[in-house]
This record gives sequence, C-alpha cells and structure tokens, in this order.
Amino acid sequence: MTILVTGANGTVGRQVVEQLSKRGAEVRALVRDPAKANFAHSVAVVQGDLLDVDSVRSAMEGVSTLFLLNAVTPDEFTQALITLNVARAAGITKLVYLSVIHSDLYVNVPHFAGKFGVERMIEQMGFEATILRPAYFINNDLTINDVVLGHGVYPMPIGSKGLAMIDARDVGEIAAIELIRREASDGFPIDHINLVGPDTLTGADVAAIWSDVLDRQVVYGGDDTAGFEQNLRAFMPHWMAFDMRLMSERFLIDGMRPETGDAERLTALLGRSLRSYRDFAQEVASAAATL
Repeated sequence: MTILVTGANGTVGRQVVEQLSKRGAEVRALVRDPAKANFAHSVAVVQGDLLDVDSVRSAMEGVSTLFLLNAVTPDEFTQALITLNVARAAGITKLVYLSVIHSDLYVNVPHFAGKFGVERMIEQMGFEATILRPAYFINNDLTINDVVLGHGVYPMPIGSKGLAMIDARDVGEIAAIELIRREASDGFPIDHINLVGPDTLTGADVAAIWSDVLDRQVVYGGDDTAGFEQNLRAFMPHWMAFDMRLMSERFLIDGMRPETGDAERLTALLGRSLRSYRDFAQEVASAAATL
C-alpha cells in the first residue's frame, strides 16, 4: 500500500519522505515542481497542486494513508478541505496532519486559526488520524544566521514566556513513525501529539546559547513586533508578514510551552534524545567556520 506525502519538497515534507524511504515504505510524493524533487529512486514523484482537484484525485489513486501538510498561504484552509474531501471520496481513511501547537489559543493568527479548523474537519469526517502539533521550528532561525553571526544580535521577537522549539528533522521522523503506525493498523482513534523540543527558551536564553557557542556576546534584539513585520515585508508578501507579526505577539503574551510529559513521549517514540537549539547553533557555527 502507498503513503502519499503532500508538500513533499518543503522543509518538513522532505524529511518525511526520507524517513519513510529509510523504513521501506512505499511513498508517493506530491510536488508542484518535480525538477526540485531529489528523492530516493524508490519514491514515486507526482506533480500537482492542492487547488487542482484533478491532480489531487490522480495523486490519491491507490493510496492507503495520507500525510497532509499545507504551506502558509491565503487559501491554506481551502486547500486542506479539498484534499480531505478528495481523500474520503478515494476511500482513504488514515492520515497524519501537520497542524500547530496552541491552534486553539492563538485564535487571531490566520494560519493557526486555519489549522484549528482543519483539525475539526478531520475529527468530524471520521478519519483515523494523528494530528501533530509542532511548536516553533528551530530551523526557522536559518533565515537570521547573518544577523546573529555578523551583528551579534538574535532578532526574533520571541519574548520571555518561553518557546518549546523543535528541530524539523525530528518533526519529519515522528511523522514517518506515525504514518507507518497508521498504515499498519486499523481502528485506532484520533490521536493528538504536541511536538516540542527538550528546552523551553526565551529570547534571552537563545542569545545566551549563541554567545556560548560563538564565544562572543550575542544580545537579544527585543520584543519589537512592528519592526519585525517591517523587516519581513522586504522578502515575503505583506499579508504573511502581518500573520507572522500576530504570531510573535502571541509569543510575547502566551509563549509556546509544552504540556507535562510531551518531551518524554517524543523521546520514547524516537528512541533517542530530541535535538536541542544548542545542537542547531553548533551546527551553524561549524558550517560558518568552514566557509
């Protein structure tokens, strides 16, 4: 039987495909641009778009389990509902959905609210599903390496409440494990899993990690969410920059903290320790030192 991975060319999707392939699963990767799909030869690559109903129908032929990942777009919710309805019509009953932690709390943040709606749809449509709720991706900070390394400032306005940051590689591996579990079993009820890292970090904590790893002072840039939005507008659509600002404002108010036992559950699932922010910072620093 076949597992279909949507968003397969993205940061998490690539990890899911790789981890499934390593485990011997039959994988079909749905991508917009096959030329960018650099997967193992065993992976079947299909071209399509989640707003193109015909391509989604074609991609789902013979599929038994679905990994649903939507990029942050203005029509993210519509994409997900099309995909879920096509999946049900195709007889697919098992899926893993990549949502977000605190989707029910960050109610004013567009991409959080959209994912919360998709969760409700999955529950009401009767899928045998695992809903993964990741916290802040450590890998997001690859975009600000030049600021940290070149200017000694950690610029992300994440505040003082704390974020349970997780590495996208861990997200991909956990998703693959859950997909294979769903594929092999019948009758399991819906499960919800918070995806968190081993540490809950404030802006000052992250700056201190960078200072230690780089052996020079790195300071936290502060909680200026308006300035954050303006900086993002230089390289992303204005609606998305505003969405990110709203998210960062909720970081400052609520944080993004794990529930008791979350990290321990993931460690047991992986059979190893979760990757930490310090691991990430050391990788970045080592790579920079070779340039």
